[in-house]
Amino acid sequence: MGTTANILQEKTITVGTGEAARDIVVITRLGVAEDGPALVWLGGYRSDMAGTKAIEMDALAAEQGLTAVRFDYSGHGVSGGDFRKGTISRWTEEALAVIADAGVAKVVLVGSSMGGWIALRVIQEANRRALPVTVEGLVLIAPAPDFTSELIEPSLTEAERRSLVERGYFEEPSEYSPEPNIFTRDLMEDGVENRVLTGLIETGCPVHILQGMNDPDVPFQHALKLMEFLPLDDVVLTLIRDGDHRLSRPEDIAKMKSAIVSMV
Repeated sequence: MGTTANILQEKTITVGTGEAARDIVVITRLGVAEDGPALVWLGGYRSDMAGTKAIEMDALAAEQGLTAVRFDYSGHGVSGGDFRKGTISRWTEEALAVIADAGVAKVVLVGSSMGGWIALRVIQEANRRALPVTVEGLVLIAPAPDFTSELIEPSLTEAERRSLVERGYFEEPSEYSPEPNIFTRDLMEDGVENRVLTGLIETGCPVHILQGMNDPDVPFQHALKLMEFLPLDDVVLTLIRDGDHRLSRPEDIAKMKSAIVSMV
């Protein structure tokens, strides 16, 4: 089992056509557990598939004999495309294309920060399009659904609002990179069209949310709000009192792996 499950394949798929075409790099670990779901990593804003949690998910898949799929959104990591053209719609389209290309029947979506929002949109779109894939579970780590309208918009300064209008974007310092975070007008406007915290969210699968209470980017109250929109599902919320936004410490990773295994 171990040998076969350690086969990694890297490929590039093209999503979109014409000027909207972008090359998405995907790394797949081939599993041997025929009935097991594939684990799909959905990263956060400006994160990539080489981050600690993504690598640890991949390692767990190897241990369990499961298939694992990681990829970088356009404008992220090693994928092509212009980051400033990125929107929730585009990144959701890319996630759906990656899952379709993987040809797997069952998946567990592991979404971190913005990836939690993408995961919920993937489920909604897969259901709407009647795609031939079943989501067996959701593991959401510091999920940030609707972050553009819920977390960014209310705290914009006048200067930032003016920059959005005049330049089409605004910048803010990043705690995780020397380069500033860039939020575009397209991202903000598209975020409104992709809101999920507007009514009951029917995932049709168990959901486990891991949320740090010392998270400076996504307050834990946001996870509590998300819970209110998931009343029909088997939902577990684990609040980590001293946890930050990344939740990448060994004890946090152990909780993530336990949550994933419970879905398998």
